[in-house]
Amino acid sequence: MKTFMLGWEFPPFISGGLGTACYGLTKAMGRLGMQITFVLPKAGTGGHASHVRMLSAQGCTEIEELSELKNVTFRTIASSLRPYVASGAHGRRSMRCGSQQERESGHIHGWYWEQAGRPENYGGDMFQEIQRYAARAGEIATMEQFDIIHAHDWMTYPAGIAVAKASGKPLIVHVHSTEFDRSGEHVNQMVYDIEREGMHAAARVIAVSNYTRTIIVNRYGVPPEKVEVVYNGVESSSNGYAQALPERTDKIVLFLGRITMQKGPEYFLAAAKRVLEKIDNVKFVMAGDGDMLYRSIEQAAQLGIGHKVVFTRFLRGDDVDRIYRMADLYVMPSVSEPFGIAPLEALQRNVPVLISKQSGIAEVLKHGLKVDFWDINQMANKIAAVLKYPPLRTALRENGHVEAYRFRWEDAAARVKQIYEQTLALSV
Repeated sequence: MKTFMLGWEFPPFISGGLGTACYGLTKAMGRLGMQITFVLPKAGTGGHASHVRMLSAQGCTEIEELSELKNVTFRTIASSLRPYVASGAHGRRSMRCGSQQERESGHIHGWYWEQAGRPENYGGDMFQEIQRYAARAGEIATMEQFDIIHAHDWMTYPAGIAVAKASGKPLIVHVHSTEFDRSGEHVNQMVYDIEREGMHAAARVIAVSNYTRTIIVNRYGVPPEKVEVVYNGVESSSNGYAQALPERTDKIVLFLGRITMQKGPEYFLAAAKRVLEKIDNVKFVMAGDGDMLYRSIEQAAQLGIGHKVVFTRFLRGDDVDRIYRMADLYVMPSVSEPFGIAPLEALQRNVPVLISKQSGIAEVLKHGLKVDFWDINQMANKIAAVLKYPPLRTALRENGHVEAYRFRWEDAAARVKQIYEQTLALSV
């Protein structure tokens, strides 16, 4: 069985959980013997199954060894599409995809694209870019042999629809996030329309949680029997029992993720204020970038806790492991989180977690504290309890660490393969 897969994020070019999910899923699918051609909108060259050479969007030569990606071939399309980039950072040109009223009022949140040194023959309009990606993907598809099409998130849906029409092969769309997650009720109508068209054109829709499945059914009108839930996994980490850092006086509470409306940074800071009224020796670390970064810095100052909050900006690799090892608690206060891989990564590294009930991971994670994102009093109480009571922290850490390893990409890949087989059987 061979899959023509469409996505717009993959390591090392990664800014959100989608790239992590695509990496883990394709790696596990390859191990099952499934052949995958992955079409990626980045400037670069294609590769082969055991060694893939890709160039960065800025055109610098960065070689990534991907020998573990068995049976995966990459096809790259020159494009300036880069999601989740903070507006105005480093002089980049960014465009928010939210409601016109919010753009004009300056209330910026949601997701971004970046035009980083406009490539030749590419215009500045994001939707034009998506259509160009779709056209080029269609050309690549004519040179490939495949049985099924798998499109990850809305930016690839037009390409998936085009390839399905041209090839007659069934389309699977994989929903990792919806416009309602990113923008709340102030959705961008064009994005919503693309999402809805993709979901209805697909033979089958994969949602990363029942939380997301409910949104797909209720907000997009997709028949329930058409939507399958496949939970994400987490890559095995060898850093779970890494050497501890030197003893320190302050406890550390960690927020790690995009600093955007969807992730609830303002609720994290409001809860931090309440915690600091009870416990003084605590530092709150916010690791990440996003359109609400500077607003969050201002909020911390206005709350009078600026000296207790550390903003690290976006972290990678060893720096992520190091910040996890420093943390006494990881908090994910998301307003709307389709799944949430980061809490599992924290638990793998022996960090207890407090997660929003408005998340997919809350459906299945047993050994983690849960709270409504808006209930800052309850959030503060639970943070304080973990910091004040070592037995609670130890129980959450040890039980959660074991539980995190139940979320395996191999299981997700096996379920995807089953969905492929069922879809192909019905299309005959």
